[in-house]
Amino acid sequence: MLRHADVMSTATARGANSAPTQRSLPHPHAPIEGDGVETSPKIGDTVAKTTCYMCACRCGIDVHLRDGKVRYINGNKDHPVNRGVLCGKGSAGIMQHYSPARLKKPLLRTGPRGSGEFREIEWDEAMQIATARLDNIRRTDPKKLAFFTGRDQSQSLTGWWASKFGTPNFAAHGGFCSVNMAAGGLYTVGGAFWEFGEPDWENAKYFLLFGVAEDHDSNPIKIGLGKLKSRGAKFVSVNPCRTGYNAIADEWIGIRPGTDGLFVMALIHELLRAGKIDVPYLARYTNASWLVIEDPGAADHGLFLRDGDGKPLAWDKTANAAHPADDAEIAPALAGSYEVNGRRCVPSFHLLAQRYLDKQYAPEAVAERCGVPADTIRRIAAELAHVAFEQAIELPVAWTDTAGRRQETMRGRPIAMHAMRGISAHSNGFHTCRAIHMLQTLLGTVDVPGGWRFKPPFPKPCPPGPKPAGKDGGRPMTPLSGMPLGFVTAPEDLLVDEAGNPVRIDKAYSWEAPLAAHGMMHTVIRNAWKGDPYPIDTLMMYMANMAWNSSMNTSETMAMLTDTDAAGNYKIPYIIYSDAYYSETVAYADLVLPDTTYLERHDCISLLDRPISHADGPGDAIRHPVVQPDRDVRPFQSVLIELGAKLELPGFVNEDGSAKYRDYADYIVNHERMPGIGPLAGWRGENGGASGRGTPNAGQLDRYIENGGFWHHELAPGERYYKMANRAYLDFAVEMGFLPKAEPVVFQLYSEPLQRFRLSAEGHGAVQPPDAERARIRDHFDPLPIWYPPFEQALVDTDAFPLHAITQRPMHMYHSWGSQNAWLRQITSQNRLFVGRPLAASLQLADDDWVWIESVNGRVKGQVRVVDGVEPNTVWTWNAIGKRNGAWGLKEDAGEHNRGFLLNHAIGDLLPPDERGKRYSNSDPVTGQAAWFDLRVRLRKCATADCGLTEPRFERLTPPPNVAPPPDVLSFGAGFKVRHGADAEGVS
Repeated sequence: MLRHADVMSTATARGANSAPTQRSLPHPHAPIEGDGVETSPKIGDTVAKTTCYMCACRCGIDVHLRDGKVRYINGNKDHPVNRGVLCGKGSAGIMQHYSPARLKKPLLRTGPRGSGEFREIEWDEAMQIATARLDNIRRTDPKKLAFFTGRDQSQSLTGWWASKFGTPNFAAHGGFCSVNMAAGGLYTVGGAFWEFGEPDWENAKYFLLFGVAEDHDSNPIKIGLGKLKSRGAKFVSVNPCRTGYNAIADEWIGIRPGTDGLFVMALIHELLRAGKIDVPYLARYTNASWLVIEDPGAADHGLFLRDGDGKPLAWDKTANAAHPADDAEIAPALAGSYEVNGRRCVPSFHLLAQRYLDKQYAPEAVAERCGVPADTIRRIAAELAHVAFEQAIELPVAWTDTAGRRQETMRGRPIAMHAMRGISAHSNGFHTCRAIHMLQTLLGTVDVPGGWRFKPPFPKPCPPGPKPAGKDGGRPMTPLSGMPLGFVTAPEDLLVDEAGNPVRIDKAYSWEAPLAAHGMMHTVIRNAWKGDPYPIDTLMMYMANMAWNSSMNTSETMAMLTDTDAAGNYKIPYIIYSDAYYSETVAYADLVLPDTTYLERHDCISLLDRPISHADGPGDAIRHPVVQPDRDVRPFQSVLIELGAKLELPGFVNEDGSAKYRDYADYIVNHERMPGIGPLAGWRGENGGASGRGTPNAGQLDRYIENGGFWHHELAPGERYYKMANRAYLDFAVEMGFLPKAEPVVFQLYSEPLQRFRLSAEGHGAVQPPDAERARIRDHFDPLPIWYPPFEQALVDTDAFPLHAITQRPMHMYHSWGSQNAWLRQITSQNRLFVGRPLAASLQLADDDWVWIESVNGRVKGQVRVVDGVEPNTVWTWNAIGKRNGAWGLKEDAGEHNRGFLLNHAIGDLLPPDERGKRYSNSDPVTGQAAWFDLRVRLRKCATADCGLTEPRFERLTPPPNVAPPPDVLSFGAGFKVRHGADAEGVS
């Protein structure tokens, strides 16, 4: 039996973080011993192999079924992602599937928005309402649909749908999660951390981990860390708090939030001083030798010098002349000043060395701001140099590069790195991400044995194509010319009108966030509410809990969703929302389209989208229905495809107007993004004998199911490293459709796209920023990584708000999903504010004290837990544990409502006013990444009368109609129990 109500009542006696003892449930025909415990249970009568969805790791799982019901979930030992390992989240997927918060039918709002008052309707009516509204928008002004999705893992479909509808207003969750990480990597090395690459766990001897929480990619990282530790490799973590992975590091560096870039630049300073950089690697695989024009004031100042064919030039030391940089025979100079055709030029590495050798990046100069002693910085740099150059490794594997040079071995400098949202979620995060990749590249550790490795289909060109479409958006009945999201290379690529105003509702790809490769979902609600840059008609969202933990300034966001104009009309006229559960956001929808759970539908984990490859080969996977819904719900992807057909969107209907795809499963098999390239790479061609490219195969999904739900290709040994210049791998990438040409990917240490924006701010080019944005563009679009204090820190009184505050998800939960899960709630149903012991002593705080956590944006109240292992000026908490009363099928006295709190209420979605009074989005100025972790706070101990409940508090949401009240006890498995005589418990 598992308590679903305030589980702390059962956990307190065992300790706040312990789970109750449980027994295996006997099978009717298994031997029974002693008190009835089954010693050799038969778990189920069938096993279905599919893909987990309890986080974005996408592990393979075996779902054991008995009588058509889910009995048990374990890891698929053959799966390339997790190799049989499964975390607590994955095992608890049973309780996600059987959640009492599951929606049951389409809902139409009947009361005020936010009241939770709905009536159930049939799907025919729901689709009719949605179709009529969307059809009117498409026939008048398609950009008045704002379509934004959360972690749906099907962005290749949703983005394609938006492009065919004709709205530029599409994006997914990446803008508030990790776009700094993705863009920083893709603009620098053609890949990025996590889904685009991974450490060489087998060969690394030194591992640096920056800002990674335990909920992301947990099983592969745990497997990898086990390999590192067993081999004696050194593991150094750089993180403000020591929890999870950081707790098992050999060395923990408790850095001050937002200063990681400064720390990395100090490491680069020391390596340059010592001459410990891989010069041959830089000359061969990067743009370190490319000549940069030095002509201040000129329209091409800071751009690369090119020949008549547009090829970048380098200075050949042997010929004492400039030659195309891609000429394999030259001996390129990395330093010096040269005159070419009357133009003064220097290699880009010359500028790099000049910058980071400056004393402002010396360890003594940065130590106080980083909170890391100068001696520690020097020692880490020396350790990196020692491992890279004294412990280099060599694999006896021959390979040939794109210049035709055969090498008999693969040489590597065995230093690997990994970073994630702790780096991304700062207003200086883009440049910090670039700096980390620069550090790797200077050491020669990108895609070499022992280093950080690309996962196919990466690397891509830096940056990859295509460019974002949307300038043509808003034309009635007209698709966009391309996909809504893409990669900008110059001001001409921005989505702005002739006056410089944003084309998109979220202002992505505008002068406020030019390289917003994932869009800016966190700005949508405020901009739609303000009608800035224009009003919209309908906000359509999927799996995006924007009325709670996915929004900054949550209290005000809820108010914006319900705000009306003078005539009493909602300022955001209509909201269509799809979710599988009664989340906080459902209450604010006008039309609710109930989704299935992940065990009831098809999904496609595609190489076109968010692949599950590993560095030794590409892979993709599916989900498929292992059980049938017992409610009137439909997979959102299939609903979207049906809407596309009803709206007669190009690509969704045949020439006769009939639906092109039956449902999402049919789309997965038969859709082609280009001839022969579809969502899945495995078993293509009429007979299923092709991989990567091939005509659709009617039996493709069956082949995936037969293979355990996944496809994986193992690269030949000679293809596995140096993918950026490995001829065999690049030929394979072209064959698979990953790349258009088998050309080397040249790492961009010096970024010409950024310099083009800086030149525009200085008055050059046909497309220039408005005067009010010139300084912001000039200051932040540096072609080499820079560091500046996070914006909130620079704009608030840091004496009044002296502390940093950050959040992360616990390893056993993920986003909103885990907080409703009965098994996972027994581990954590209340979050605390973790305060370091010295800070707690100075504030006279003790365990269980209640405090107000105050910022310039608002305040929240929660309980304290005094801890070790946190940067002295930082407090932190688990995110999304605190839930709104009435949501997620939780009892009214649940700990999540009464003692859990949400720090988001104190995080501003706008920055404080600057000297002009303008309030920018609380985001990175380059990419628009939400700066969640720049928050500054102060703590105030609550008076006794204030204790007992967290704040802010909100009116309890009304449950949807015909939903059973939250159970006092949520049990699982009673139906699998054995009857033992007259006193046996009944089967349920």
